Amino acid sequence: MPSEEEIFKTIQETLVEALGVDEDEVTEDATLVADLGAESIDFLDIVFRLEKAFDIKIPREELFPQDILTSADFVEDGKLNEAGLAELKKRMPFADLDKFAENPKVQEFGNILTVGDMVRFVASKVA
Repeated sequence: MPSEEEIFKTIQETLVEALGVDEDEVTEDATLVADLGAESIDFLDIVFRLEKAFDIKIPREELFPQDILTSADFVEDGKLNEAGLAELKKRMPFADLDKFAENPKVQEFGNILTVGDMVRFVASKVA
């Protein structure tokens, strides 16, 4: 099983190749969308590369639970309600959602996933 440092290095290399960013831009705290400029099409490439690099399967809904963000049960006035936040936290235990929970606008969700979250997610899959 690779260490978190080895996982980070592989993810860093993957993001440099997939997004055309510089290695020093890919830090633990960098967000995939806001800081590294990832777009929805990029996530397909990133997931494919990570599945290959770590010999794992990454169901899209595990990493990007879009169904929560579009459900009338969880979204009110463009924001996740308490039930939506609880479901998001349950499905994304690898992500630090505290800052997002302060103002859980659905349109801002793409800006929360960090490289560190990706490292924790992959670590949980390879464990």
